[in-house]
Amino acid sequence: MTAPAAADRVPRPTARPPLVTVEDLVKHFPLKGGAFGRRQYVHSVDHVSFAIAPGEVLGLVGESGCGKSTLARAMLGLTPVDSGRVLFDGIDVAGTKGRGRKALRRSMQLVFQDPFAALDPRMRLGTSLDAPLAQHRLGSREERHERIVQVLGHVGLDASFLDRHPGECSGGQLQRVVVARALLLRPRLLICDEPTSALDASVRAQILNLLIELKDELDLTLLMISHDLRVVRHICDRVAVMYLGEIVEVASREDLFERPAHPYTQALLTASLPEGSGAEASPDAPRGEPPSPVDPPSGCRFHPRCPLARDRCRTEAPVLGAISPGRAVSCHYPSA
Repeated sequence: MTAPAAADRVPRPTARPPLVTVEDLVKHFPLKGGAFGRRQYVHSVDHVSFAIAPGEVLGLVGESGCGKSTLARAMLGLTPVDSGRVLFDGIDVAGTKGRGRKALRRSMQLVFQDPFAALDPRMRLGTSLDAPLAQHRLGSREERHERIVQVLGHVGLDASFLDRHPGECSGGQLQRVVVARALLLRPRLLICDEPTSALDASVRAQILNLLIELKDELDLTLLMISHDLRVVRHICDRVAVMYLGEIVEVASREDLFERPAHPYTQALLTASLPEGSGAEASPDAPRGEPPSPVDPPSGCRFHPRCPLARDRCRTEAPVLGAISPGRAVSCHYPSA
């Protein structure tokens, strides 16, 4: 069977033109040495395609090491890709140079996982917040200060925080500062890479609610990367599930949590969500540990752990394809 072209395999969110389109993206990292002199690679991102509509919140979930953060950095142009492309509002991210790339990066910002690592502990927060504005030469010193105070107000902080060092703030306060720094350049896309994983439960809820408020207030589009399905269910409109460098399912939040189609999605829900959550559990948990991304299995990459695997799964790689409007699955025998 002939696989559809990359552009045809991009799961589209709606009929609206997407803000972001990822087409057949591949990123492998070479390893030093190699067995018997053979060059080996970590298959971090393998032929990934999806799209995000303006104003949408797309969740990206999967186990640690599946390639989520690498994909995010590739989307921002921070990590060069081996093949494929990322389009932002129709513009090829990798193809822009000079002023065009600088302007594009203002429109796409990243919220880091660990706020303590994202800020220089020796630098006052005011200086850290001023840095991106000064780098892009946006406004005078007085205008930048006014903008910083305004954005701090958006995230629930006041001007007194400008004179503090990171060590004088709580984790929740610092994450608000990191969100404010990302918003200073007035981005259209905010990529949040595990933005609440370093926070306790009560602060986590505050940050998630803040992101929802900011998304509506500032007309943001969000990519929410998380391994916590409760976070994704709370904030996202659609969800993409990633396993061993590949997207295995894309669906609306309701479809994914109520009728998971891929066995791996079913296993994630079983492992991550409490009883009575509304999700249909997989009859069997996945077996063993995830295979090495250096030597992915032939056929379906999930087949060594899949309780439903058949002979075809071991030899023939499934293609991510639509099984209903707005829903795509990479599985020979999906449940829905």
